[in-house]
Amino acid sequence: QVHLVESGGGLVQAGGSLRLSCAASGSIFSIKTMGWYRQAPGKQRELVAALASAGRTNYADAVKGRFTFSRDNANNTVYLQMNSLKPEDTAVYYCNVEASTMTTPSWFFRYWGQGTQVTVSS
Repeated sequence: QVHLVESGGGLVQAGGSLRLSCAASGSIFSIKTMGWYRQAPGKQRELVAALASAGRTNYADAVKGRFTFSRDNANNTVYLQMNSLKPEDTAVYYCNVEASTMTTPSWFFRYWGQGTQVTVSS
């Protein structure tokens, strides 16, 4: 199994910053990709930032230039630095990993964290 633990959410004023962290642990054999998604009340879950092929990162248009995705491969940890936050960034942010385990090294599954609340006040 793969376990994801997120941290770093909270309440911040518009224009402020937060840094989210997500650590993956468990019987991980290989990680194909990691990313961040968010879900606002009454809306569908949407991609915020995720690793794409060839090491590139895809960002949602709404966060380009404000959010930065980074990864610590040695510790299977990803980060989301969020600057210039806006009230519309308010959502539960979820970490997502596509990984295989020691027991099934050729099969990749998607795993989700428990989510961390980000609230931006105006």
